[in-house]
Amino acid sequence: MSQKSRHAPVHGCFSCVHCRCEVPQQSFGTRHRNHCPICLWSRHVDDEPGDRRAPCRSEMEPVGIEVRRDGEWAIIHRCTGCGLLRTNRIAGDDSERALLALALRPLARPAFPLDLFETNGH
Repeated sequence: MSQKSRHAPVHGCFSCVHCRCEVPQQSFGTRHRNHCPICLWSRHVDDEPGDRRAPCRSEMEPVGIEVRRDGEWAIIHRCTGCGLLRTNRIAGDDSERALLALALRPLARPAFPLDLFETNGH
């Protein structure tokens, strides 16, 4: 398959800004999909969910996971253009592997040196 046809627009789909996969706009568990189920990246398109009026249009990097009071997970995205932080509900077809890797990222790369917690060899 040629590069051009692989990424040609498909009705009801969008091309991921990060991995370039074709993503269906509709999926179980989401009403206003704007993130890729494979790499979890998004695009800054909404001022309010679903309005598609944000002028920024920059890529939004998945930077964390929020677990809501009801147990539902949401992806925390940071806009690479303006720095806005926004949460987005996960969708039924989001990659479980990518979600778990994102959730475990703080353990693999802590924001502070863990040796600060060591006290006299204990």
